[in-house]
Formats: sequence, structure tokens, C-alpha cells
Amino acid sequence: MSNKYCENNNSLSVRLLDWYDSNRRILPWREDPSPYHVWLSEIMLQQTRVEAVRDYYARFLRKLPTIEALAEAEEDLCTKLWQGLGYYSRVRNLRRAAKQIMDDYDGIMPATSHELQRLAGIGPYTAAAIASICFDERIPAIDGNLLRVFSRMTGYDKDIKNTAAKAAAREYYDEIFPKERCGDFNQALMDLGACICLPNGTPLCEDCPWMDFCRANADGTCQQLPVTAPKASRDIEYKTVFLIYYQGRLALRRRPDRGLLAGLYEYPNTDGTLHNSDISAYLQQLGFSSVRVRPLGQAKHIFTHKEWHMTGWEILADEWEEFTSGRPKQHELFLASASELRDVYSIPSAFAKYTSQIRPDYLEET
Repeated sequence: MSNKYCENNNSLSVRLLDWYDSNRRILPWREDPSPYHVWLSEIMLQQTRVEAVRDYYARFLRKLPTIEALAEAEEDLCTKLWQGLGYYSRVRNLRRAAKQIMDDYDGIMPATSHELQRLAGIGPYTAAAIASICFDERIPAIDGNLLRVFSRMTGYDKDIKNTAAKAAAREYYDEIFPKERCGDFNQALMDLGACICLPNGTPLCEDCPWMDFCRANADGTCQQLPVTAPKASRDIEYKTVFLIYYQGRLALRRRPDRGLLAGLYEYPNTDGTLHNSDISAYLQQLGFSSVRVRPLGQAKHIFTHKEWHMTGWEILADEWEEFTSGRPKQHELFLASASELRDVYSIPSAFAKYTSQIRPDYLEET
């Protein structure tokens, strides 16, 4: 399609790159943009704020500084390093893709967006970001930021998340994309969307290098664009969660390998809201005899398509008939020491309220 919304396509790219040179965000993966660093940052940034990623990024690289180290790492180490970021399939795919790179590409990251999409967990956006930033491929990295900027720049008033919208955005950016500094241009668009053409609240149009070319700014429709379909309502599930202490350790179990929070570790829990009169019977099913029961309050965690409404209880146990030693089997309860909780087992942030109430004085270090 002809870009009828701007007078000069070259002027748009020049203006944006000039703005970026003076206003770009200083981010660690931009200061050392190796393919591994850019790849890791882009996967971490999916569904996650930049400020939340900084510390995770640094910690991950301290433990796994190369693609080879990632490919050789145990899955539990990877998920532990990811703990708190959520969407754990991302880190499993990172590890899987690292193995692919070592096995199929002699340890060298593929250099084109087409080849990058052969790797686990890398879709069109991530492939375009890596290929443009690291290898200067001329390809727009279409994400939420670029879609929002496109919608406002052109006055696009249809659902921005459908396939037609993404195709229209790609055509729009193809026309204005420069032949050089391709990675900088994508990152400039990301910064424009994240810092100026804001997703929530009033966009900072007076600070925008493209204000004079923007249809939404001219029409006063920035707050109405982009258009998105209403979100479906989430299902609510009620759960009762237990912190069970026994002989200086805390009871955990591993979740199934498929489904929500697959393969992560959790505190024993059951569906429904148990009250005081129900707790003893449930603990007996697990093989525990309790000497003290204390309420830990309620918590809520929101997933994409469901919510957990939880009630927590602290249990001091003096017997466990089903105690088994050795490496835990899937779904089986096992006991973790303080150091194992800290360094080994990854507990999802869904249980954050109860994790924060763990009593170190009830636990042995090893």
C-alpha cells in the first residue's frame, strides 16, 4: 500500500534515528549486542517490563555466559534462574534452542530471520529483532509497540491484533525502513512505543519526532487507538495451599510436565477452599500428623486465561508416614532444606505471598 500518511518516507526514518541517537534507553544488551545477549534479552522481555528484566539478565549471564553453557545446563538450574519471570516455557525453549545451535549450527547463532525461526521458541518478531540488531537484516520487528505506533500514525481503526493488521503494519514499515542501521531503527521504534507512544495513559505527543506526520494526533484520536477486541473473562479456581514443615525441611512437589506451570515446584495444595475442620483429613491423606496449624491468609494470582484464589495454611508436622529419600519423583512430595529452596527448586510467583512467609527459623540450611 502507498504510505499516504507521510510526506516523505526518508524524512521519517531520519527523524526517528536522530531522536534515537539523543534519547535511546541505555540497556545492558544494547551495550554488548552479541547474538546470544540480544536473543536472551528479547525472550526475557516477552510479557515482562524492562526494569524487571535487568537483574535477571545479569544473573542468567553470570551462571550461563555462553550458548554452549546454556545447552549443557540442567533444566532445574535454568528454571531457577528464571524464577519470578513467569511463562517458564520461554526458558525451556531457550535451552532447547541452544542445543539446536550447538548440534545443527556448530555453536554459531544463525544470521537470518528465516533460519532463526527454525529454533525453538523463536517466532517472527524475535527472529526479526535478532537478525536486524545483530546482522543488520532489513526487516521490521512487529510487536505491540510497533503495532500501536502504526495504528496511530495511520489512523488504523480495526482490531490491531488480527492477521490483516499485522500485514498492513509490515507493509507500512517496509516503506519507511532504512537500508542501513536496521537494528537501530527497530530499537528506535521500540523506544518510541515504550516511552512516547504509550500503551496506557496519554501519549507524549509533544516529544514525538513523528508528531507532524501522525494521523491520530491530527484527528485527536490517540486515546481511541489502537482498537483491540475485548478480552475474554477468566475462569476462577479456588485452591488451598500448605507450607508443611517437617524435621527442618519444607514439603514440595513437582508439577506435571505439561500444562500450567509445567515441571516447576510447588507447595502441596488442593482444589477448593478447606476450612479448619477439613485440614486434618487432607493432611492425613498426605501422611502427615500436625502439631500446629496457623492461617497464612488469602492470595490471588492472575494468569492469562484463569485466576487462582488461594487460602494458605502453615503446618508444623511431627510425623510423615510416606517420607522417601533421594531425588524426588514427579508429583511425589519431598522435603527441601533452606539452601535447596534458595538455590535449586524454582517456585512460581503464583505462590509469592506464601513464599514470603516461609520461616527460616523452622528450616535447616542443608
